Amino acid sequence: MDSQDLRTHISSVLEDPRAQSVAKVYSHAYLESAEKAGGIPAALEELGSFVTDVLQQNPEFDQMLRAQGLSVEAKLQLLEKVVVPRSTPLFADFIRVVANHDRLSLVPLIHDAAVREAEQRLNQQRVQVTSAAELSTETLDAIRSSLATALSKQPILETRVDPSLLGGMTIRVGDTVYDGSLKTQVKQLRVRLRERCLNEIQRGRDRFSHQDGN
Repeated sequence: MDSQDLRTHISSVLEDPRAQSVAKVYSHAYLESAEKAGGIPAALEELGSFVTDVLQQNPEFDQMLRAQGLSVEAKLQLLEKVVVPRSTPLFADFIRVVANHDRLSLVPLIHDAAVREAEQRLNQQRVQVTSAAELSTETLDAIRSSLATALSKQPILETRVDPSLLGGMTIRVGDTVYDGSLKTQVKQLRVRLRERCLNEIQRGRDRFSHQDGN
């Protein structure tokens, strides 16, 4: 399997609804085990570190774990040699179970699903804040405080800079977008001015029509 085939395979797996459903099952089991051990944040951090620091930073190793031509036993041997000695007992047991069921390609999805479920358990809400320029710590703290009151949840801010907004910001909570950007305000002003001009033109036409009728 060459690199292009691998990227295509990974993409199809990540977009497969069935794969996402299976990943949720594993993520739930992982969090349940972590909760019993008293450490969901630490367990999430270890799973995330495996995805970013091991799989993403070592594509050849990642490819071997995903390879359909490599047996489950061979993958387990790799994990026992490379991963397990550096892992907590909780993560070691988890990665063995995933490998035994030949689901290692789903680990990134499992991590994403675990993060989302953990946020729900902790009453957290991801909020995307896009601004024309980088926001100060004080401004972000104020936004976080206001959102915590409005949402009755602890917001997790994801910030992004988009100079095309010109000024102000947009805030996205789930599927709802609150747009207070200068770009949108200018666009709305243009629409209102255009509507006003059209109304003036129409009133002028009506006035002339009325006079012609007399």
